[in-house]
Amino acid sequence: MTSNNNLNVEKIKAEVSKNVPELRFQGFIDAWELRKLDSLATFSKGSGYSKRDLVEEGSPIILYGRLYTKYETLIKDVDTFVVPKGNSTISEGNEVIVPASGETSEDISRAAVVDKSGILMGGDLNIIKPKSNLNSVFLAFTISNGSQQKELSKRAQGNSVVHLYNSELKKVNLLFPSLEEQKIIGSFFIHLDHLITLHQRKLDKLKRLKQGYLQQLFPKNDKKVPRIRFANFEGDWKQSLLGEVLNEKNVQHPQNEEYPLVSFTVEKGVTPKTDRYEREQLVKGDKVAKKYKATELDDIVYNPANLKFGAIARNKYGKAVFSPIYVTFRVNEELAYPSFVEKFVTRRDFIQYSLQYQQGTVYERQSVSPEDLLSLRMPLPNKEEQVKIGSFFSHLDSLITLHQSKLDNMKLIKQALLQKMFI
Repeated sequence: MTSNNNLNVEKIKAEVSKNVPELRFQGFIDAWELRKLDSLATFSKGSGYSKRDLVEEGSPIILYGRLYTKYETLIKDVDTFVVPKGNSTISEGNEVIVPASGETSEDISRAAVVDKSGILMGGDLNIIKPKSNLNSVFLAFTISNGSQQKELSKRAQGNSVVHLYNSELKKVNLLFPSLEEQKIIGSFFIHLDHLITLHQRKLDKLKRLKQGYLQQLFPKNDKKVPRIRFANFEGDWKQSLLGEVLNEKNVQHPQNEEYPLVSFTVEKGVTPKTDRYEREQLVKGDKVAKKYKATELDDIVYNPANLKFGAIARNKYGKAVFSPIYVTFRVNEELAYPSFVEKFVTRRDFIQYSLQYQQGTVYERQSVSPEDLLSLRMPLPNKEEQVKIGSFFSHLDSLITLHQSKLDNMKLIKQALLQKMFI
């Protein structure tokens, strides 16, 4: 009997441990309760508004597409409006909304809380109204991130378009702690989201600032001076051709420790290759044969077929080799400062202007040849002003990189905590 009792105790402990998250706030030790969502909330649907009904002024409305294009866990402000119809579904506050249709089963398994009353709810929205023992914010987070998220993905129906119905939401097995613990968890993640939003806004502001200065610190069209200049610089900029500043190089080099194999991407320029893409497989033949193109620090590199997407950058990595499809230029440093040249050729205006020289059909890969690129005009101030402009943008880029790194780290921390604080 004693042996059997011990086995039962261990079995109970094992079951309890399954219903406890890895990380909890101090003072909470009880196992989370498991119940069907149907017993914890009431369910309804949004009414049949769509994007076609939107107007500039009217009653605020949430359409299901917002959960994909502008997702946030707690919706406080609404910037879409309609002329209200009869029999509309209107929020009372603290409803949890889940899209009823989407492109993938993963996308559809997300939820948000409508914080305010008086907001119209568009069609294709499942609406969950929690009862008194369930916190709306906690429910939204656990639907979007906990084991319930995986369960909802499995319940989604369809192929090209997937659907999720209230009848399936009601069957969801929800694990939840006491109401007090729910509120603390929800408040913690809302605060974390607020910090992430603030960092995102700072980053966006810096990026807009950079784009503004790129327009202002370089002459427009055939102008001989920019709209704004640093102090103590005067006189017209010299009208040159890019071919006077850049010299194409086509040096072949084997891959080795001094010249590692790298990637070239729109987002990061010359960057270490990832495990996902084994670039060695892109070049046929013996790996030590001279079939890679070499590049060095401060080269200007571009992909002729992807220039329209912004695939042009200065090599900030150093000595490396990559695919021969990339075109590599060396900056004539007697005339130009590499960082200044980089900022000129990466401007949206310059890229857009260069696209008039695209060759090829829509069925082929349209590209801008090196010869056409080098034939484009490039205004040049004296070296001292180039250095000033290049250094200014390098400092701005460093700030953007720093803020991007902080933002990425905060998002990683949030994801790690979501995994540890929900079951």
